[in-house]
Amino acid sequence: MRPLAEFPAAAARRVRFVLCDIDDTLTDNGRLSALAYTALEQLHGAGLKVIPVTGRPGGWCDLIARQWPVDAVVGENGAFYFYYDPVQRHMQRRYWFDVQTRRRQRGALNALAERIIREVPGAAVAADQHYRESDLAIDYREDVAPLNRHAVDRIVQIFCQAGATAKVSSIHVNGWFGDNDKSTMSKTLLREVFDHELGATSGDGATLFVGDSPNDCPMFASVAHAFGVANIRDFTDRLDPAPQWVANSRGGQGFAEIANHLLAARRHVP
Repeated sequence: MRPLAEFPAAAARRVRFVLCDIDDTLTDNGRLSALAYTALEQLHGAGLKVIPVTGRPGGWCDLIARQWPVDAVVGENGAFYFYYDPVQRHMQRRYWFDVQTRRRQRGALNALAERIIREVPGAAVAADQHYRESDLAIDYREDVAPLNRHAVDRIVQIFCQAGATAKVSSIHVNGWFGDNDKSTMSKTLLREVFDHELGATSGDGATLFVGDSPNDCPMFASVAHAFGVANIRDFTDRLDPAPQWVANSRGGQGFAEIANHLLAARRHVP
């Protein structure tokens, strides 16, 4: 991973879409600072399309799409995207699976939740589970005492044994049924709403993603420019692939560094 300062200004000026994780990428210790929120607002105000791509639940994403200075949001690790048109006052909700399929999957996920809590001492269903539509979030360090790596690996194993996909974030292990992830739904959103093809080899250099943990790897592999905030180094041996670039600071401060680098390049055009 190369330092942010080495990211070329010419490449920064070609960026049109800034996608980013939320937890421990925009936030610090679970809080969204004025610094990180201002960075979002400045990017949006400069004409860049700003899109959070998060594991957080549908209930949160509805608010984010409506009230944050963003252009859309991908939630529950790619279960859906929400795009709010402030002129028409209309929310477009696009799900990977139809409502009947999601209802069938919910029963299996509920059973998995009971098994995980029974077999992994200290794990808990995430506090935001009530607001989720498609996945199961197991808390391993947000509102519970941090679990060790063996316990986290066991949670992942239980999901996989049931035929589910499992991804580890900085606070949760998220599990769901299906081949969707952050990348597949981001590609769908950009194609359907913004008429743009997301791809690391698309050649236009228009897309940038900022993340902090292994569940962001599908995005690191899919964008022209993959960035991590400094706490990505906490997961170095679990990244496949790792981002190309890394900020100096952790969390929201690191995101603000990246935003400022992009904005400075746009202000100083040769």
